[in-house]
Amino acid sequence: MANVRGCNLPDELLYDVANHIWFQETGDGNVKVGMTAVATAMAGRLVAFTPKGVGKTVKPGKSCATVESGKWVGPAKVAAGGEVVAVNEAMAANPSLANADPYGEGWLVVLKPEEWDAVKPTLVPGAAVAGPYEEKMAADGFAGCGG
Repeated sequence: MANVRGCNLPDELLYDVANHIWFQETGDGNVKVGMTAVATAMAGRLVAFTPKGVGKTVKPGKSCATVESGKWVGPAKVAAGGEVVAVNEAMAANPSLANADPYGEGWLVVLKPEEWDAVKPTLVPGAAVAGPYEEKMAADGFAGCGG
């Protein structure tokens, strides 16, 4: 697992570094989507999570959910468009799950992606994510997680 400035980035995931989003293929053609530990550390404790509903379509580069913390409100933008097939109801009830467990209980939505074969190569595999994330954190002036 990569660890950049105290932020864990699991090897088995694919990353959209620019938007701090991870993707995990679920084996049935769908992808689980979540925010990275970097995103949750930058935002602080999440207080609201409003996902797009099941059956809704998300366009590539657009939001699959809105997340809110004490210091930030914004979209969770996904590189892959598609249909929302599941939302994390536990996150809606307890948004800080993403702070405590961003790669487990704190996932956002599951998408049935369109054109996944075209999107997947644009994502950074976990084993190669340390360099791009170090550059992103430096550019953003972000010291790291858990500091």
